Amino acid sequence: MAKLVLSLDGVVIKEVQLTKDKTTLGRRPYNDIVIDNLAVSGEHAVLQMIGAEVFIEDLNSTNGTYINGKAVKKQQLRANDVIEIGKYKVKFLADEHQDYEKTMILKPGQSLPGIAQPAAPLQSPSGFGNFPLPGQAAPVGPASIRVMNGAAAGREVPLTKVVTTVGKPGVQVASITKRPTGYVFAHVEGSQRPSINGAPLGPDAVPLKHGDTIELAGTQMQFVQN
Repeated sequence: MAKLVLSLDGVVIKEVQLTKDKTTLGRRPYNDIVIDNLAVSGEHAVLQMIGAEVFIEDLNSTNGTYINGKAVKKQQLRANDVIEIGKYKVKFLADEHQDYEKTMILKPGQSLPGIAQPAAPLQSPSGFGNFPLPGQAAPVGPASIRVMNGAAAGREVPLTKVVTTVGKPGVQVASITKRPTGYVFAHVEGSQRPSINGAPLGPDAVPLKHGDTIELAGTQMQFVQN
């Protein structure tokens, strides 16, 4: 599990595990991570966790948010990145065991890249096939996205990883994340939000169901769950 290590002048003050989709940071006491210092704005920044990826966004703070010495507005965090807020430093420690894949760029008129075959389904320790053990949720079934337009129309891309990001980096990117309860769709990057079933996507991740239609960076896709 990813975590943050907050320090001041080289002295570690606290460690915080990232367990929520959104973690707020600021001077006000209602933040998830409170830094009681006048150099820190009341609502300074927010960290958003999408699958295995963590993004930080500055909330128009007075003194800004810096990563490795560079001012940022919104940026994905990498292992060992150092967030600087005033005199405080927050080191990001990533979970190296998360399983995710890089952004898949879908462009109308271009073929899709080769996709690895899905891994074999996990079996229960009892050896009696793929049935869940008592007290465990049933495993989420396989799913894919089907391209609806362009030269790649009709192609299906299996969702074999914990999180798959799709779109055009720097223009519009979204993610499809596999959770124990099902698949969810979320906006990652771009001023214009993708749409699902014709409606613009909001700030929070939304659950996907079989047949949902996604439009992203000029590409129309359909979510298919077996």
